[in-house]
Amino acid sequence: MLRFQHSEYLWALTLLLVLQLAFLGVSWWKRRSIRRMGDPALVEKLFTGYSRKLFVFKFLLIFLAFFFGVLGLANLQKGSRMEKITRKGVDVVIALDVSKSMMATDIQPDRLTRAKQLISKLMDKLDNDRIGLVVFAGNAYLQMPLTIDYSAAKMYLSTVSPDMIPTQGTAIGQAIQVSDDAFNKKERKHKALIIISDGEDHDETALQKTKTAFDNGVVTNTIGIGSVAGSPLPDPETGGYKKDREGNTVISKLNEGELKGIAAAGKGIYQHLDNNTDDVVNSLVNKIDSMEQKEFGENVFTDYNSYFQYFLGLCLVLLLIEFFIPEVRRQRVPAETATA
Repeated sequence: MLRFQHSEYLWALTLLLVLQLAFLGVSWWKRRSIRRMGDPALVEKLFTGYSRKLFVFKFLLIFLAFFFGVLGLANLQKGSRMEKITRKGVDVVIALDVSKSMMATDIQPDRLTRAKQLISKLMDKLDNDRIGLVVFAGNAYLQMPLTIDYSAAKMYLSTVSPDMIPTQGTAIGQAIQVSDDAFNKKERKHKALIIISDGEDHDETALQKTKTAFDNGVVTNTIGIGSVAGSPLPDPETGGYKKDREGNTVISKLNEGELKGIAAAGKGIYQHLDNNTDDVVNSLVNKIDSMEQKEFGENVFTDYNSYFQYFLGLCLVLLLIEFFIPEVRRQRVPAETATA
């Protein structure tokens, strides 16, 4: 299994676009300056020894050096030893709403970011439980099957965004069905489902799906995120707020009634997430700890080999090559001059 120990550093790769734009800007400036002086072909001859190819080659070396440097900082690792770990706990599946309404900012910085922070804190408390992740909007998908590899779980969580599911809506019923299917059907206990959503779009199938899941041994808890008063939705295309067909600002409101009804049908608890993230996490942990535990084993990697040194070494070599390559060609001395 391959993984990056510090995956957060990979965001620095976006700076490669900035580097490329800077290169294009300098290239454009140079060509513009030459055209201002006169005929480009004649002007370039005046710059004795100048080589556009060397200029481009030096940029490519810097570009690749930066790329490999970032990979080195992120530290690519490969699992070298696998062990079977036996733990006592329950299976927990988290169903996370990733619809566009989760980008509302009535809870800072936005609903989805706060929901991901909640899940991350919850993972830190569920050391002995297997955890899975379902994402849903207009459709629902199993993003990560049940596992005790929390580092992998957090990596999956970091990739979650509204762009994952193009179909909009809040298909809570389908999310409950997908989550129920993710559990072991042969068991009738040790299973907890946590739904995090604003519950904005009413789903008539949600209650029936919750009751069916409970018959299969799944206790369903819900977390409502957002405000009952609602919040306008940001529109990335216009930089303002989304409008309906009549030109009115779209307001996204928390539907607590539906989420409370689902929690009641699933014999779980409902919590409202605003600024009390730790309180919500503690309530969920207490609820899960009160459930009957089971013993389960899973093969996981417990030791990893790191390969950062190879990437950083390659980065250094590329920078050294770039440093010693001149941007101008060496001029050949005519034979007559050399013998004079």
